[in-house]
Amino acid sequence: MSVVTQRTEGYPVLIIGAGRGGSALLEMFLEDSLVRVVGIADSNPDAHGIQLAKDRGIPTYGDAVKALQACKDYPDCIVYNLSHDDAIAEEAYKVFGDRRVASGPEVKLFWQMVTNLKQIKVDLEKSQDQLQSVISNVMDGIITINESGLIQGFNPAAEDIFGYSQQEALGKNVNMLMPEPHHSLHDTYIDRYLHTGQASILGIRGRETSAIKKNGEEFPMEISISEMVLGGHRYFIGIVRDITERKKAEQKIAHLAHYDYLTDLPNRALMLDVLDHSVALAKRNKHKVAVLFIDLDGFKNINDTLGHDAGDLLLKGVSGRLRQTIRGSDTVARVGGDEFIVVLDNVGSDRNAALVADKIIMSLTEAFDLKGTSSFIGASIGISLYPDDEKDSIKLIKLADEAMYLAKQSGKNTYRFSREVAAVRQGD
Repeated sequence: MSVVTQRTEGYPVLIIGAGRGGSALLEMFLEDSLVRVVGIADSNPDAHGIQLAKDRGIPTYGDAVKALQACKDYPDCIVYNLSHDDAIAEEAYKVFGDRRVASGPEVKLFWQMVTNLKQIKVDLEKSQDQLQSVISNVMDGIITINESGLIQGFNPAAEDIFGYSQQEALGKNVNMLMPEPHHSLHDTYIDRYLHTGQASILGIRGRETSAIKKNGEEFPMEISISEMVLGGHRYFIGIVRDITERKKAEQKIAHLAHYDYLTDLPNRALMLDVLDHSVALAKRNKHKVAVLFIDLDGFKNINDTLGHDAGDLLLKGVSGRLRQTIRGSDTVARVGGDEFIVVLDNVGSDRNAALVADKIIMSLTEAFDLKGTSSFIGASIGISLYPDDEKDSIKLIKLADEAMYLAKQSGKNTYRFSREVAAVRQGD
């Protein structure tokens, strides 16, 4: 079999021996554009290298001498002798006029190099596959941009987070994922860092910011940005996470810390903060603040006879009526089982506080529908005022509480001022 003389792309190579070594060498050369295999020879027509060469359209030979003769028109051909026949070198000299045959120790060394390179390639491909698998399956979005702010990498998690496909994102400015003012200022941030080295978020892990989805929805995001230099080019890698659910959970926890779980009214802790603020404001503006301590009359009987579900339903109904009775600037809080406190800002006079207490009592006289059962309750209310009765928030609450007990002792479903408690005590 002969070959046609031609100028080939890649350096011409002839392989003698198509066993394991020759086959591996052929596989390596087939993947390299710098080399062109012009023939392979082996006395065994079933050798793996012979079959591989035939599949790829490479000339094959059953005799090494014939292969050398067929390749004589390639004066710069390099012969790799993997046949363990040292006479091949002499035959190559006869054909090409010089000793351009790699054999013996050279081939052994080359074989070791080829084996190592193939293993390195396999390991590298495996490592790349593992890395790509991690990037593709990780729950966090991974976005890579270049120095111009253009997106170079956009993994599946980023697609899910932002609503853009990888095709839509690649090559676009990353500021399309940012709301204002970051959208307009992002290129300035990068330019400033490249020229001065000053970075506001680079290297900061878990920084919270806002981002925007394809549909225009803005959402809270956590981002960590790092820098990478590859091939002389600088890239920035952002690890992003949609923290909408976490923020909702945090808000819910914060709400539960300050609001009653059943009625959604401010709890005692928040009420104390409100009262402290009201007292401070009243002191500055020389206003009065009234504290109304409310205890329901007949609640225990409903709870005992109709059950706790009915009691909870009653408390929700009471809280709704109390909200409707007071002004928007005032505060009602649930501070105990059936105890509520109302803080009236800038109440003006004792009479105004009494009018609110009367309105509360009247609002609660109408029957409550507790799952088909009409139930009635009342309210005993104690009233204290800043600065007339006390200037300390805790003491104002204590005085209103004492006045509430006096209202209960006076027949219930009524109100009493804290000064009346003092009068009763003096009478005793």
